[in-house]
Formats: sequence, structure tokens, C-alpha cells
Amino acid sequence: MSHHKPPLLISACLLGQPVRYDGQSKSQDAACLTQLAAHYQLLPVCPECAGGLPVPRPAAEIIHGDGRQVLLGQAWVVTASGEDVSQPFKAGAELTLQLAKQYGCQLALLKANSPSCGNHDIYDGSFSQQLQHGQGVTAALLQQHDLQVFNENEIDQLLALVTDMR
Repeated sequence: MSHHKPPLLISACLLGQPVRYDGQSKSQDAACLTQLAAHYQLLPVCPECAGGLPVPRPAAEIIHGDGRQVLLGQAWVVTASGEDVSQPFKAGAELTLQLAKQYGCQLALLKANSPSCGNHDIYDGSFSQQLQHGQGVTAALLQQHDLQVFNENEIDQLLALVTDMR
């Protein structure tokens, strides 16, 4: 019986693609990426780019809540200058969810602390590097659709899952 690799949604910046707001990537080390690719079919995505935002782009943070509230229209994603970028963040989250569904994806590895991708913590909207508990917009939407979301500090747990599935 052939084991086809389960699909894994992964933040493009973690694969070294320079798609972050500052035009940088947050590439994980090669050994780690090789291991992930050995076990998973990697589906790179940057929700913010998918939503139509340029690279580079102004840093954005969520005010008045987290990604769950943004999806409900009760909180907003704004730049430091006060521009509301909630719409592209929501659009990118929807497109990311569509990609996940298209590939039957149940797992995602997303960038920690990001207003899109943070799975446990996000910046608090004060632009002072303060974290608060909460999820980014894409992470929240994926979790609402029963995807399990990990960040780059949880790759060991993610790899443990796939070895358990064998």
C-alpha cells in the first residue's frame, strides 16, 4: 500500500519566500524543511499576499480583539498609520481556507504571532511589540473549519503526528 503524503498548508515565509510585510522571509532551517517535505505535501501560502496586499507592506496589528472578532466584523486589522486592512486579511483567510479544502488539508503550519497566522498569540494593536493571547485572522478561520494549526515552534509536535499516522 502506498502512503501518499498528507497535505500541509504552510506559511510561505517559513519556506524562505520573501513575502513578509518587511519583504523578508522567516525561513526555517534546511534540515527541518527537508523533514517536513519528507512527510507532507507542502502547500505554501501567504494569506496577506493572497488577499491582495503588496510586499513590502505596512506592518498591521489587530485592534479590539483577535482574528475571530475580525471575522465577525467586531475587530479590525489596522496599520500603524490607522489604515484599515481588515478586508484583504479576511479575503486572504477565505482563499487559504479554499486551498485547504481543495487539497483535503487538515493541518497547517503558520507563522507565530502574525495578525494572519498567529495560532496562540498576536500583537495587541499598540505597535509596541506586546503580545496578547489570541489568533490571527487566517488561523482563526482554519480552526473554525477543524484544521489543526501549528506554528514554527511546534514543528516537533507536527512531525510527531505524521509518524503516529504511519
